[in-house]
Amino acid sequence: LAHGSIRFTLGKYTTKKEVDYTIEKLKKTIKFLREISPVWREWNKMKLEGNDWIYSKKVKEHFLNPKNFLKNKKEIKDFDGHGVVGNMKCGDLMEMWIKVKNDKIIDVKWSTFGCASAIASTSILSEMLKEKGGTPLKKALKITGKDITKRLGGLPAIKIHCSVLGDQALRAAIY
Repeated sequence: LAHGSIRFTLGKYTTKKEVDYTIEKLKKTIKFLREISPVWREWNKMKLEGNDWIYSKKVKEHFLNPKNFLKNKKEIKDFDGHGVVGNMKCGDLMEMWIKVKNDKIIDVKWSTFGCASAIASTSILSEMLKEKGGTPLKKALKITGKDITKRLGGLPAIKIHCSVLGDQALRAAIY
């Protein structure tokens, strides 16, 4: 569980003693960061309470049964917009296809390589867009990661960044 990353480089002439020293310093640094991390405290609290699932019931529902997920490329042959965001090097890639009629999004399909939060966020976003017969493009552009997170009943702080993949893919599909 991390808020970011720690990087270091081993050179051609790095000695075993230097590697061992670095590992010991890294262990101490990680211990310190965990002690000051509110996310780590919440994680441990949930582990102590016996909860294996750290997400809301709504996230679990959308992760295990994603809505409007692209199952076959034939499903998108007559869609009007396509957006791709993310980076496979970091593990998250999101694609979204939209069908528009009278300046309103009437259908959505999506695909992702991502975590439970990314999958659930995009699944619920696709439902939000299709509600009430579709969403006007101007209104769709105003949907934020906060709106998506709220509809999911929240996300762990460390996973909030996943909620923006869907709305970024949506914007890319619109533009």
